[in-house]
Amino acid sequence: QVQLVESGGGSVQSGGSLRLSCAASEYIHSSHCMGWFRQAPGMEREGVAGIDGDGRTRYADSVKGRFTISRDNAMNTLYLQMNNLKPEDTAMYYCAVVRIYRCTWTYLLNPASPDAWGQGTQVTVSS
Repeated sequence: QVQLVESGGGSVQSGGSLRLSCAASEYIHSSHCMGWFRQAPGMEREGVAGIDGDGRTRYADSVKGRFTISRDNAMNTLYLQMNNLKPEDTAMYYCAVVRIYRCTWTYLLNPASPDAWGQGTQVTVSS
């Protein structure tokens, strides 16, 4: 089973930036989907950003224009650049992978899609 390890979380003030990283313990095929999800206390897990096998990206409306997802297939690493953070972005952020060959954008942002999850990294934004 692939292990996903997130890093880069922390506490910032509103308007600040953070860059999350997710390192996979084994090879992730370039055609597989990868994504970021988040879960705030008392809330359901939600998709934040995803990237499919063709490099197409998809974002939740709440983060469009502020977050950017990218992947380094050679390093089996996923990133999430988060700018202009808001208090409502406070949550535990999880990295996930959908290991379907030639995974398409339809799998992105759906919490039921991934077959592997990281342990999460906490992001706290204060006003």
